[in-house]
Amino acid sequence: MTTIDPKDAPSPDAHLSHGLRPRHLTMMGLGSAIGAGLFLGSGQAIGTAGPAVLVSYAIAGAIVVLVMRMLAEMASSMPASGSFSVYAEAALGRWAGFLLGWLYWFMLIMVLGVEVTGVAGIVSGWWPAVPQWAVAAVVVAVLGGINLVGVRQFGEAEFWFALIKVAAIVGFLVVGVLMIVGVVPVTGSVLGHWAEHGGFAPAGIGGVAAGLLAVAFAFGGIEIVAIAAAEARDPRDAVARATRTILWRILFFYVGSVAVIVSLVAWDDTDALVSPFVSVLQLGGFGWAARLMEVVVALALLSAFNANVYGTSRMLFSLGQRDDAPSATTRVSRREVPWVAVLVSVFFGVVAVGLNWLLPDSLLSILLNAVGSALFVVWLLVTVSQLRLRPRLEAEAARTGEPMRVRMWGYPWLSWVTLAALVALAGLMVSDDAARTQLLATAGLVVVILVVYVLTRRVRTPRDAR
Repeated sequence: MTTIDPKDAPSPDAHLSHGLRPRHLTMMGLGSAIGAGLFLGSGQAIGTAGPAVLVSYAIAGAIVVLVMRMLAEMASSMPASGSFSVYAEAALGRWAGFLLGWLYWFMLIMVLGVEVTGVAGIVSGWWPAVPQWAVAAVVVAVLGGINLVGVRQFGEAEFWFALIKVAAIVGFLVVGVLMIVGVVPVTGSVLGHWAEHGGFAPAGIGGVAAGLLAVAFAFGGIEIVAIAAAEARDPRDAVARATRTILWRILFFYVGSVAVIVSLVAWDDTDALVSPFVSVLQLGGFGWAARLMEVVVALALLSAFNANVYGTSRMLFSLGQRDDAPSATTRVSRREVPWVAVLVSVFFGVVAVGLNWLLPDSLLSILLNAVGSALFVVWLLVTVSQLRLRPRLEAEAARTGEPMRVRMWGYPWLSWVTLAALVALAGLMVSDDAARTQLLATAGLVVVILVVYVLTRRVRTPRDAR
């Protein structure tokens, strides 16, 4: 199998703007992983494992930190809007780049539909007279427009979205700690009474494992930093600076928030865990907490939609550059925005919204299951790509005299440990009925994409002699 040499891999995309600043990338990385999955999904994970879900989050967070370190190593050496798709092609061959590019694009398109539907539902709850389709149309038009105006405007919008989410988490942590130490009086909490609810690990090791499955992909979204780095002023330095701190901060936000929740709310209180952040604040007498958290969740969904339009459009642009998507997707506006790729992503995002509203639940669940564990495939191939590329990146650094900006810790042993952890996670998914369904659906999607790759290669003149 022939692969791309790092020195021949796509350089930072010359046709795109380089208007993103380090503060944009830093807040983008923080904000992308803090979404409805934390504000709402953490309750399901707590109900699965009890307070021991903290161990689940710690394990999942450690895996993500290691995978992102490997991605940052490659991104700082070969920044490209196609990110891990480009690196997989360089390490493993054309098929791997095609697979990861289209798998990631399809995953985010489906997520776009879920996010818009979620925002529309929340806003319609505030103003029942406003139809959900109208809310969805406004969201798509405004955020799609921001992505078309320019990358600087996208970066600013995402900066402020992320800042609000981070401020909400920090505020929650401060209030939560004050409640735990007794400064803010609480009523009805389980503080100091874990034993009455089964102790720290009421479901044992099996509960921790089940909790790990529930939180495994909660940190998804951080990879947007590696995609956006290609449009930073100094791509190689920007991704290095952005990834050095945000990973640990995100892990702190997740574990800290969940620690506050399990300290105050009973893990078997299913009603309270529907919206755990609201439940904690209500214990402290903050009656307005429910509406506040609805606003925060709506902003989190808007932020995720904004970032995912960006991510899908840049991935599609990169696929077009590599002749794996129609050449029209590489057209760039005078503001150096891949406008065709943005419009295509927005269009299919609208289609995904329609699927959420029109299709029977069974068919929609099949599509969502197909992307449910897509991040697992991304992480797995990122790890394999780093193991393959690291010697070549070091050789290239020695040849040019420019040292690598980011290096994976403990290479190669820690890279192999990460790969083993991902394989173990796959085994855990196979043993769980719900996770197995997602894994099998994702495997089916992978097969479909690879079949499309083979067919397109047969009916089209290859890009080069490979």
